This record gives sequence, C-alpha cells and structure tokens, in this order.
Amino acid sequence: MMKAMLLRRIAPLAVNPAPLVPADIPIPVPAPGEVLIRVSVCGVCHTDIDEIEGRAAPAHLPIVPGHQVVGRVEHTGAGVAGVRTGDRVGVAWIFSACGQCRHCREGDENLCAGFVATGKDVPGGYAEYMVAPAGFVHRIPETFTDVEAAPLMCAGAIGYRSLRLAGIRDGDPLGLAGFGASAHLVLQLVRRMYPRTAVAVFAREEGERAFARELGAAWTGTFQGAPPSQLRAVIDTTPVWAPVLHALRHLGPGGRLVVNAIRKEDADRAVLQTIDYPSHLWMEKEIKSVANVTRADVRGFLEAAARFQLRPATEEFPLGDANGALLGLKNRKIRGAKVLRIS
Repeated sequence: MMKAMLLRRIAPLAVNPAPLVPADIPIPVPAPGEVLIRVSVCGVCHTDIDEIEGRAAPAHLPIVPGHQVVGRVEHTGAGVAGVRTGDRVGVAWIFSACGQCRHCREGDENLCAGFVATGKDVPGGYAEYMVAPAGFVHRIPETFTDVEAAPLMCAGAIGYRSLRLAGIRDGDPLGLAGFGASAHLVLQLVRRMYPRTAVAVFAREEGERAFARELGAAWTGTFQGAPPSQLRAVIDTTPVWAPVLHALRHLGPGGRLVVNAIRKEDADRAVLQTIDYPSHLWMEKEIKSVANVTRADVRGFLEAAARFQLRPATEEFPLGDANGALLGLKNRKIRGAKVLRIS
C-alpha cells in the first residue's frame, strides 16, 4: 500500500477548503511499456484547482491529482527500452497521446483527441508511487534538485510553449500578465534568450511586482497600469478574464496575446461583454490559446533551463498539507512555485 491524497468530490475551494483526503491505496503495477516511479516531489499547479472546482473535471473520481512529478524508476514493465531502474525522471501534464492521428504525426500531440492528462484522466503524483508510459517520461538534468525540477515539468514547459507561440524576436517588448510559477520562469528565460527585450509585468500584488523586478522586469504595474510603450506580445497566465482585456489595450499593431490557461474562472466572465473592437482588436491584433504541451516542449525547456542555469523559486510543503498549498495558490499567496515533498 502507499500514501496518497485523493480528490473525492468536485466543489469550490470556498465551499470545501480541504478537498483532498489522505488515503492508503494499492501501489500500481506497471503494464507493458510502463514504468513504476517512486515519487520524490510533485508541483502544485492552478490546473489542479481547475480540476477540484470542476472547470476541468477529472475523468473519474476518486483520483490522485498532480502532474509536475519527479522521482526514480522503481520497476519497469515488459518491453520497456531506454529507461532503467534507478533513473531519475519526470512526468508532465502529457501522460500519453495516440501517436497515430494527424496531429501526433505532425508533432502537435498536444492537440490529439486521445490526449491523456496526468492527474486528471489517470492518477498523478500526489502519491508515493505512480505509473507512466516509458516514452512519456523525461530525464531530469543533474543540475537541478528534485524540488527545483518539479515546476519545470509544467509551469516551465507551458511557459516555454507560450513564449514560442508569442513569436517575438530579440528586442520586441513583451508583457507578462500575472506573475506566478510559469511567468517567473518565462521572465528568466526571456532575459537569457532575448537580452534586448524589455519585459513588462502586470500583477495584482506588490510582492509579485517586486519579485518581477528582482528577476529583471523593465516595468511592473497593476493590470490597470500602462507600460511605457506598446507591446509586441503579451503572455497571460492569470486564472481570470479581466487581464485579457487590459492586455489587449497595450498590444501594438499586429500584436499577439497568448492565453496560457487550461481554463478561466467564471466569476468575471461578464467583462468579456465590454470588449471594444477598436481599442481591443483593431489593427490586426490576435488572441491565441495554449493547449497542453508536447513531449518536445518539456524536453526543450529542460534543456534550455539547464543551459541557461534557470532557478525556480519554490516553497515546499509536505504531502499531507496539499490542501494548504492549494489554498495559498488560490488566494494568490505566490512567490514562484509550490511543491509537495512526497518521499
């Protein structure tokens, strides 16, 4: 048996502030092509809150959440090649894809209709053990500790994909709306990949804005603030709608807003009714969503993070305090990434 935190029912955190319950459940057995991972740490993501509150409902309940997993291979199933017992590996949001459809063949497995999400469609990393397909685990560069590596698996990988979709060149001004786990890694990456690019950060809390300035943001302000110049692109990492409209106002002609979120909360959906075509979308501005990640995104970001020596800021919690970590994230008590210590 193993210790795990289980999501048993869907409800807003305001109604049920302790949605995950501790449980002893059987250790899974790897099927052919899978590996059994002894989990060391698992990052906490806002998508976990989307699952708990029902915006991205799990395939079934109860389920073990968590999709920023780092651990060591304990056993391998039949037919596994290229991964050995004892290897340190990570598991990301992408648990598997069909491998046969047009999207998979063209390298867009994140768009596959058979996309399987870790911790949502299958049990994830809020447990002492989990299984994963050998072809979808990722070797962790030695330069990172387990805790440092956890947020790279999703916050970093999805940020990396968002930055690629933003399509900026060195010197193009970039905006970041929200400054949590993903954005603080994107800012570090931009500072190294595009050293002439000035980054403007919009954040609600002064603590978040001060943290952004520490990491090299050229300008910080509230969502109602105005950066010194128009932006070529903005990456929105917030869970709500209002920042989307504010960001669109600050895009220059032909600018692109990249929405980095699996789901948005519904509380302020009414703000979308105030969209004004001339000020928000005129001059060929565009909005692009980010859907999941591919294995190439995860591996590309791990390589870049190691090469540029990126260091995520982390706050560690024991597995039994997973609910506390989720509440802190929900209440925007953020400085970097929250990580659960499993074993």
